[in-house]
Amino acid sequence: MEWRVRMAAVWAEADRLEDAELVRRIDEVAAERPEDPLALFERGGARDATGDEAGAEGFYRAALAAGLPESERAQCVIQLASTVRNLGRPEESLELLRAEFEPRPDDELADAAVAFAALALVDLGRPVEAVASLLHTLTPHLPRYRRSLHAYADAVLER
Repeated sequence: MEWRVRMAAVWAEADRLEDAELVRRIDEVAAERPEDPLALFERGGARDATGDEAGAEGFYRAALAAGLPESERAQCVIQLASTVRNLGRPEESLELLRAEFEPRPDDELADAAVAFAALALVDLGRPVEAVASLLHTLTPHLPRYRRSLHAYADAVLER
């Protein structure tokens, strides 16, 4: 637990750190547990946060392969999907998100996954599908107009 507290303390300072310093400090704490999937995930996150998507991808994949706990797995998949989209692979981004979240539509991060999938859809030249998926995701959270917005989202797809 103490390791997680120290890792969280570095992240709490992230906005005040230079990119290289953030990566160095995350790597320093992660080095105490070099094979730990959580440490690999944190190292990927540091690179991602500093704009080094190419560097982040390998750590995210390694964290997932090493058996990242379920509580962080969904977050890692979203971050990996965003990373590969930023690297110019939006179709792969969609595949990652669908594989992780279609079987678990009630996951607490499922709505976030839809938002990242919408970005990939826009990159693929499918903005209408992106808007429809966002409307379908937003509709259950509205106090009114759920039925009509759901129908409008369906209608957008039929155009």
